[in-house]
Amino acid sequence: MIPNFPKNTLATAMSMAVFFSACAMPLAANAESVLTIAMTAADIPRTSGQPDQGFEGNRFTGIPMYDALVEWDLSSDKGATPLTQGLATSWTVDEADKTKWIFKLRPNVLFHDGSAFNADAVVWNVAKVLDKSAPQYDPAQVGATVSRMPTLKAAKVIDPMTVEITTTEPDAFLPYNLTNLFIASPVQWQKKLDAVPASVKDPLERSKQAWNAFASEASGTGPFKLSRLVPRSRLEITKNDHYWNPARVPKLDKVVLIPMPEASARTAALMSGQVDWIEAPAPDALEPIKARGNTIYTNVQPHIWPWQFSMVEGSPWADKRLRQAANLCVDREGMKGMLGGLMAPAQGVVAKSSPWWGNPTFDIKYDPDASRKLMQEAGFSASKPVKVKVQISASGSGQMQPLPMNEYIQQNLKECFFDVEFDVVEWNTLFNSWRLGAKDPSAHGAQATNVSAATMDPFFAMVRFVSSKALPPVSNNWGYVIDDTFDEYIREARNSFDPAQRDVALAKLHTRMVDEAVFLYVAHDVGPRAISNKVKGVVQPQSWFIDIATMSKE
Repeated sequence: MIPNFPKNTLATAMSMAVFFSACAMPLAANAESVLTIAMTAADIPRTSGQPDQGFEGNRFTGIPMYDALVEWDLSSDKGATPLTQGLATSWTVDEADKTKWIFKLRPNVLFHDGSAFNADAVVWNVAKVLDKSAPQYDPAQVGATVSRMPTLKAAKVIDPMTVEITTTEPDAFLPYNLTNLFIASPVQWQKKLDAVPASVKDPLERSKQAWNAFASEASGTGPFKLSRLVPRSRLEITKNDHYWNPARVPKLDKVVLIPMPEASARTAALMSGQVDWIEAPAPDALEPIKARGNTIYTNVQPHIWPWQFSMVEGSPWADKRLRQAANLCVDREGMKGMLGGLMAPAQGVVAKSSPWWGNPTFDIKYDPDASRKLMQEAGFSASKPVKVKVQISASGSGQMQPLPMNEYIQQNLKECFFDVEFDVVEWNTLFNSWRLGAKDPSAHGAQATNVSAATMDPFFAMVRFVSSKALPPVSNNWGYVIDDTFDEYIREARNSFDPAQRDVALAKLHTRMVDEAVFLYVAHDVGPRAISNKVKGVVQPQSWFIDIATMSKE
């Protein structure tokens, strides 16, 4: 069973709010405009350019402080979130050699330290995660980067504002992948390296020390710049008055980010006025939250909250009947009610409205009788249940309400002859274990893992989970799914540079993922966040991400 957690989050939050209210400090009449956010993460995401803490890191230390060559257009809450120009103004694939791409770069962009952005900076940032011989190579940033763009091979300067990027194979997904490569200042990093004592001889140790120093005085090109970092406590970022995009020069003077993994603590902090914004509010506190002058923002996200099954030898999930039985035994509508409506039931990785849906024959629905029939065919019964262990977190980026949700599934599956045990670990530990795979000791013998995933682009949605080239530690095929048909559909999609043709191949891939039940498909997130009505200009896109730069506060 899951360890004890508060059953009445609202009651806990109300008592905590009394404390927070007593601690709140009055604001001066001429106070600067400050937005304070309570994250679900237990620590400040890495600030050195490639964040950890999953996509919550990208949301709060990546996108605000840095830019990528290609970015997500977060300006609308209608329809799918498209790609847009970032530090690159255009990109084209070489028709003669589709492993080569040409990126034209944005002129007149400065890093926070005043140095110029150019092609050399792009090449330097690619090398920091790919070239082990480069002085700036940082193993700590590799896991959060390369697993998200496994075909990225190299970059070279064509001219000061043009760069060529190559992949290991033709890959139409590259522009999507590059939204995860944030560009840090080589000049600022070199200053930190120069300050490392000469007595430190090991190149990796010198790089590590330089990056650690850089993290406290980080320099990107984003709309906000770092002003104060207190690990595990708070991050303060201030407006970049000289940001290159006039539409995103911040109206806020400062944003303060505070780790609060407990839903009750986040709720109490908002209701007392200690913070202006919380991620994943407690479902039983929604009405009181709104009654105190806050708005609940939601929008269906490209997101899947699953159990990812292990197919390694000895795993019970290697039997397709058990995978399908589990999918038929979860009452998703009941879970939706438990969460106050803050989810959409999942029948696959993507929604039926997606061009990637395809035509699955396995209908994922709540049918416990059909589930029990499959289990009996596999040799299990109420007196002989199958034991399964699942690694989960207590909080984290996109994890929604992981403890009550997993306990709900545990109770559902018990009715279909599953005896479920949980291994509860800290979110970043779970995220790191996800890349290392089911065979790694970090899995603690679990046969499934519960890491939610963004499904905004083809690689993130499907490829990294079922490609034989994405086995640990390369990417997130945690469960060692090895299937020639999956690989063929992936090759077809990667080589389809026409979007319509690519969608056809991806629809075939998704169809097989549903029919093979490679996940326990549970929920799509709606990204609930509770924000004070004093905060204006909030746009909640259909995305994992949100743009703070365009917001203001009364």
